[in-house]
Amino acid sequence: MPIDHFRAQQFGRLELLARQAVEGFITGLHKSPYHGFSVEFAEHRAYNTGESTRHIDWKLYGRTDKMFVKRFEEETNLRCFICIDRSGSMFYPKRSEGDAPNKIRFSIQAAASLIYLMRTQRDAVGLSFIGKGIEQTTPAKSSSVHHSYLFTLLEQEYAQLEGADQSDIVASLHNLAEQVHKRSLIVIFSDFVDSTMRGEADQQQLFEALQHLRYNKHEVVLFHVMDKPTEVDLELDNRPHTFIDMETGERVKAQPHELKKAYKEAREKRINEIKLKCRQFHIDWVETDIQEGVNRVLERFLAKRSRLH
Repeated sequence: MPIDHFRAQQFGRLELLARQAVEGFITGLHKSPYHGFSVEFAEHRAYNTGESTRHIDWKLYGRTDKMFVKRFEEETNLRCFICIDRSGSMFYPKRSEGDAPNKIRFSIQAAASLIYLMRTQRDAVGLSFIGKGIEQTTPAKSSSVHHSYLFTLLEQEYAQLEGADQSDIVASLHNLAEQVHKRSLIVIFSDFVDSTMRGEADQQQLFEALQHLRYNKHEVVLFHVMDKPTEVDLELDNRPHTFIDMETGERVKAQPHELKKAYKEAREKRINEIKLKCRQFHIDWVETDIQEGVNRVLERFLAKRSRLH
């Protein structure tokens, strides 16, 4: 994406990228794609002649032969918490400063775009970075000063070349659930690679953490961030490689074509289990290939949400 350097000095590089992205994918979408995330049915009231029929409860009309309108508890502004996993594996592929985005930089650019979008809607946004636990967090606010502060935090993290030594997604999600008391939209960017999770029992703990997020009726969106060609399809040269666990530092030498089938089967089984639990808990799971680019991923996601609401 081309950068207007004069405007970049005015807004900051990430903020400008976010502005360009939002102006791009908002075209053709509903004016407010996130409208309705904080809307919850409250009660019925009598229909008044001449008003919109949009919210008439036709099922109730069929039973009573009277028109009633659904009333909703709608907050003036959405509260959103964006959580970014900054553990070691999120810094894959390894990049030097100025290179194409890796998983963490993709997540930061996507988060910046969402923050910019919500700023245009005067929504309150908070930001958290997680590693072994919640490493940094802000409250959700809607002021322009607060939004500028969030962009500053994102810029600082964008410049980092290494992540947390270890990660504990389960503990981080539980902590996040404890901190966010009011009903909110919680958006999480993570590859869900955890140095503490190695078996089915540990995966069950992840499911419990996801369920904890839904306990207070939060809307939860999980962006599962990955580099599909290498992390999913194992599109690597047919020669011996040294695979390094970026969470633990463990090294394994292997031929990619020899482990490709077993790896893909094990990975697919684990991801399908998580996706199944997400459907059960009404959590939106978004497969996110960083090779697609931020604009395409968010445009597809927001278009889907605007159709649902």
